[in-house]
Amino acid sequence: MDLWFTEEHTENVRFSIKVDKQICHLNSPYQRIDIFESPEFGRFLTLDGCIMVTENDEFMYHEMIVHVPMAVNPEIKNVLVIGAGDGGTVRELTRYDGIESIDMVEIDEEVVKVCKKYLPTIAGKLDDERVNIFYEDGLKFVRSKTNEYDLVIVDSTDPYGPGEGLFTKEFYGNCYKALKDDGILVNQHENPYYKIYSDTMIKTHKNIGSLFEIAKVYQFNLPTYPSGNWLFGFASKKYDPVLNLDADKWNSLDIKTRYYNTDIHKAAFALPNYVIDALDSSMRN
Repeated sequence: MDLWFTEEHTENVRFSIKVDKQICHLNSPYQRIDIFESPEFGRFLTLDGCIMVTENDEFMYHEMIVHVPMAVNPEIKNVLVIGAGDGGTVRELTRYDGIESIDMVEIDEEVVKVCKKYLPTIAGKLDDERVNIFYEDGLKFVRSKTNEYDLVIVDSTDPYGPGEGLFTKEFYGNCYKALKDDGILVNQHENPYYKIYSDTMIKTHKNIGSLFEIAKVYQFNLPTYPSGNWLFGFASKKYDPVLNLDADKWNSLDIKTRYYNTDIHKAAFALPNYVIDALDSSMRN
């Protein structure tokens, strides 16, 4: 008998992956955590029945959330990562010798434990000596920080349950305060196609755009996320993500990637008209 994992992307759309077996299941104080083994995507993590990361396509997400800001300012030293319990974002950050400190704030310690045990290729750098893990609410953590970080990465779940507070104007305002004068914020920005997600995209862009001097959105492909097309936000007090791309400096680092390159970097900020119109509407309303 074939076994399938099915995620409901909308009330009318479902996405299914054939699975070989379920490797892990537990309920933390915050959510249900599962690990499955699949022939197409390898092992994958779900939280409350939603796919968070898979072994075979995670490089697309984690390279784009990290290397875009790092190619704009390769001199980044101090980084705050909020969420990211699977460890993929931290793994990519540790590839930069110039980064001195990575503070990672994850509300659910069980997610980190499970990923370390079952997804070591993703979570294997969480023990890097530059990484400081705080098991607490990212919304509360960032409130106490002022002029401390060069880069803040919000690698959050969707705006429900534990991730809900990480999409508020208050939270983004505290991120602005936590950043230095040339600081960069990159955030998980949902997808532009399905209305339930695009509504959050529009609201999030409005909140960030009302706070930061520069606020842009960029896109990338991810087969296991709803619609297969996903967005990140890029906001800064100083840097334009395309005009200030330091391609020569980044390429000189000779970091081997599977998805990201500096041509993709520039192209990712070229958005379809329906996305541009939706984002523009957020700033008018």
